Amino acid sequence: MTAQDHIIFIVDDDERIREALGELLASHGMATAAYATATEYMRADKPDVPACLVLDVELPDINGLELQSQIADENHPPIVFLTGHGDIPSSVRAIKHGAVDFLTKPFSDANLMAAIQAAIAQDRKKRSERAEVGELKQRYLELTPREREVLPLVVSGLLNKQAAAELGISEVTLQIHRRNVMQKMAAASLADLVRFAERLEIPITHSRRAGGNRT
Repeated sequence: MTAQDHIIFIVDDDERIREALGELLASHGMATAAYATATEYMRADKPDVPACLVLDVELPDINGLELQSQIADENHPPIVFLTGHGDIPSSVRAIKHGAVDFLTKPFSDANLMAAIQAAIAQDRKKRSERAEVGELKQRYLELTPREREVLPLVVSGLLNKQAAAELGISEVTLQIHRRNVMQKMAAASLADLVRFAERLEIPITHSRRAGGNRT
């Protein structure tokens, strides 16, 4: 892990904590950006790289748990909570809503580093998955309207003649559309196409039944 391919955001109103965390993380080759309040963090420009948010629970402008709730629908970095007054309900709430860990001060350097490394790995994986879905969406947009009708029929398991009957076209025409769908979606196999459809959340409303009837 290099300082150029990640960043650790530190949000804590205690300057000594911010400095200590910055020095610790720097000693492990990690890039950091520190803020005293949630407002500063939210307003700051952030690099588009894998990240972790080390967040104090008690902040002067907002409770860290409330900030977690506010950014829940955004592509925010995984959170490692720090608190000087830990309690079970707060830790349960934090973890339930996706926090990687909930550490009570004083915490060991080893536990903090393990949590941060887990958060970075998690964010890296999520970014990779989002990139894949983005690429699939772009391929899907290149399909013609008819090809978008063919795709769900193919991945549902219908035979070519069943799918053709469903659309009111010839089997030969269906095969041409099917081949185009496979090529444009860069699917090497039907299994690939099924997986792509699942990632794109394309609804499957047919089953492999004689005559291509709806389920």
